[in-house]
Amino acid sequence: MKIIIFSGTTEGRLLSRLLAEKGADVTVCVATEYGCEEQGEAPGITVLTGRKTVEEMTALLRGSDLCVDATHPYAVEVTKSVRRACAAAEVPYRRLLRDRSADTDALVVDSAEAAAKLLADREGNILLATGMKELPAFAGISPARLYPRVLPTGDSIVACEGVGIPHRNIIAMQGPFSRELNEALIRQFHIAYLVTKDGGKAGGFQEKVQAAKNTGIELVLIRRPEETGETFEEIAAACEELMR
Repeated sequence: MKIIIFSGTTEGRLLSRLLAEKGADVTVCVATEYGCEEQGEAPGITVLTGRKTVEEMTALLRGSDLCVDATHPYAVEVTKSVRRACAAAEVPYRRLLRDRSADTDALVVDSAEAAAKLLADREGNILLATGMKELPAFAGISPARLYPRVLPTGDSIVACEGVGIPHRNIIAMQGPFSRELNEALIRQFHIAYLVTKDGGKAGGFQEKVQAAKNTGIELVLIRRPEETGETFEEIAAACEELMR
């Protein structure tokens, strides 16, 4: 059985290994070299690195038995592209959804742009735990106030430099992070606001929530896009049924 997984998340990595162990021929598509590094090597798994157009996705999918979209919950445009490619290639599509976190005490906004607008006229330093792609949304805020926490890659540093972030403000680290480390960073850099997404358990979301609460700062949450899909367990069970 040939299965294509569009990944870049913990769930995608775990699913690829599980299905390969069951005897499936698994191809995992990740967008970046960092994603490839995180995926690692395992028997029965081929890893393809680099962002793909809908046409490239369609060509890759032809002849496959199943496609699993295990991309990040906020990667809306990628999910749209994968859906279109599956329809064009006539390959069954399943969306693996990360569990949503419980409601929490936060200032909830619909986008990074909305978060920037909310904080523009407020005083205090801002810890940005939203990823490098969202940095341009905060370009209207003084870079001296911004402390982006990004992956330790060259692209991340370049993105920070592109919006004028002082090097002393760049926190280049690989998560997820413990509550204790979140609290230490908040105190070290005198943070007043923590901007984040609902990355669920795999993204260390609750550790951020608790750290904000313990340090008395404001949590600004970018709302997760609404979508439908299945849990890891549901998709794994469905795949195993198809392989029998």
